[in-house]
Amino acid sequence: MDIILPVAGFGSRLRPHTWSKPKPLVTVAGKAMLAHVLDRVMSLQPGKIVFITGYLGDQIEAWARANYPDTELVFVQQPEMLGQSDALYRTREFVTGDGLMIFPDALFEADFSQLESLDLDGVAYTYYVDDPSAYGVALQNEEGFVSKIVEKPDQPISHEAVIGIYYFREWQALMRAIEEQFEKKIMLKGEYFIADAINLMLAAGARFTINQISVWEDCGNVEALLDTNRYLLGAEPPSPAQRPGSLIVPPSFVHRDAVLEDAVIGPYASIGAGTVVRNSVIRDSIVEENSEVVDAILQRSMVGSKVVIQGSARSISVGDNGKVAL
Repeated sequence: MDIILPVAGFGSRLRPHTWSKPKPLVTVAGKAMLAHVLDRVMSLQPGKIVFITGYLGDQIEAWARANYPDTELVFVQQPEMLGQSDALYRTREFVTGDGLMIFPDALFEADFSQLESLDLDGVAYTYYVDDPSAYGVALQNEEGFVSKIVEKPDQPISHEAVIGIYYFREWQALMRAIEEQFEKKIMLKGEYFIADAINLMLAAGARFTINQISVWEDCGNVEALLDTNRYLLGAEPPSPAQRPGSLIVPPSFVHRDAVLEDAVIGPYASIGAGTVVRNSVIRDSIVEENSEVVDAILQRSMVGSKVVIQGSARSISVGDNGKVAL
């Protein structure tokens, strides 16, 4: 099985943090968002991981090669933002068997064990939502198979929101459906969406089932990312060593190379490598690597890399290389 990761987007809702780094490399609970996603699939022993890159793609390639040196990695570019199907079609020469496709803009807990013995054409992973009007949803027929994927329905015709994780037993079958989608110009607002390609597969007789996951944590904006940070720290509590003269309140992540002086960290705080926190309190916040926080109280804040914060109590969001006096 190959893993396919579309990571070409701009991450506009996470600005200013994504001006200088791609969204999948933004840190949450002490790791890049992309590392948390890969942690959940590496047990599948993928044949290769295919990254579809675009904006700041060189950073993703450098990060992946440094962190997964023993895994076959493939990088393909999506030069224009023409939609999900356009991105996936660029993998057609590299994935010849089955493939698990994940949009890595959310954290999840999913059971992939059934894929080894699956005798269907695919799986759409879903999450139960009370109000489906903001999501694409999977409809099921009487046999329990997916009959159609409907984007943002006006009526609650299904509560099974599709979350951007799909398994295809034959990746090339998806490629053929995308070719049909291109030929028929099935687009929305100038983009090709994977839901339309899957609907073409379903109309041709493909059998897909759903697999409802138990946890789905969005990372689309700063508030959602901070909520995901809370979830991860609570679900997998780190055990950072206490530092003399400072207090670490669990659950929190403090990198071993961070420096604390007269600081209170946590609960639900993540402090990156090389960051210095002096005479400050940081709660429910993320501070990335090589930053400095002095004489400040931060709550529900997101601070990028190489940032200097000095001042009083505040909730802030500052991208890389910033300097803020409060």
